[in-house]
Amino acid sequence: MNAATTANAYKTQQIMTASPEELTLMLYNGAIRFVNESIKALEQGDRAKSHSANMRAQDIVHEFMSTLDMQLEISKTWMALYDYIEYCLIQGNVKKDTQQLGEAKNMLTEMRDTWVEAIKLTRVNRAVAR
Repeated sequence: MNAATTANAYKTQQIMTASPEELTLMLYNGAIRFVNESIKALEQGDRAKSHSANMRAQDIVHEFMSTLDMQLEISKTWMALYDYIEYCLIQGNVKKDTQQLGEAKNMLTEMRDTWVEAIKLTRVNRAVAR
């Protein structure tokens, strides 16, 4: 078995055994990674690679948007944030603007970091409840 096959098997196992909270964290990390790839590709003049990475980041943002429970008030706030991130990604892609992509990356990073803190609090609360 080569290294790529081993890595793919590990990643598949990681995804299949992850909790919903961990899957969400993986998605945030993936979106941030794709925005970084898009920025780097733009800086290197590779528009096709930048576009491809940007579209993958947009796909993740769309997934976040589609899973919000709009009956909850907080979901309306999160939808507005995701909508703005999507706007930044689209503008960055169309205009080849690394500043717009950087804005999307910064917001995704803040949301990811907030998610990490929520996971920590949930784990502490679960441990205390036992």
